[in-house]
Amino acid sequence: MKGNLIIISSPSGGGKGTLIKEVLDAVPDLGYSVSLTTRAPRFGEEDGRHYHFVSKEEFEREIAENGFLEYAEVHGNLYGTSKKEIDRITSEGSDVILEIDVQGAAIVMEKVPDAITIFILPPSFETLRARLIARATEGSSDLDLRLRNSRYEVAQYSRFQYVVVNDDLGMALRNLASVIIAQRQLRDRQTEAIQGILDSFERSKT
Repeated sequence: MKGNLIIISSPSGGGKGTLIKEVLDAVPDLGYSVSLTTRAPRFGEEDGRHYHFVSKEEFEREIAENGFLEYAEVHGNLYGTSKKEIDRITSEGSDVILEIDVQGAAIVMEKVPDAITIFILPPSFETLRARLIARATEGSSDLDLRLRNSRYEVAQYSRFQYVVVNDDLGMALRNLASVIIAQRQLRDRQTEAIQGILDSFERSKT
């Protein structure tokens, strides 16, 4: 059976990147969709691991070839989700996490209605602001833009199936992992395994 597509979104600074990194280590058979972006790498980011960093021309060529499940402009930069990347991981039976902004998440929800959708909510605006300042990856104008956008972004939480409040990292990680693991226990996702068990009971009658 194909793996689940798991959409995880939050406002910038909501901590989804840290949570995703932790849950990838904690939950087996879980992959990560590496998106393409035209923005410059931040300190410590690696090409092919955090993002595929490409030129605007390369990005536009991928658009022309219909290679994206979705793409959008966010904070002045282009981001896109590769169809091939998603299909490769899910066809191997692993779940795949798609880390995406709310704009892109809305597009993917329409195209993949059975996706699992999770919103990471910061405990307060003040905490979000403090995290963005501590991250020190944006200038003052970019910081102001992200904070303004966050008011709209947090209001989109109601479009998602699950909400994980990222106050305490350990608790948020356990809650996120529990959602992913619980989805794997759905009856409809275990049809083949269940049938094998039932067959063993039938064989026991003979």
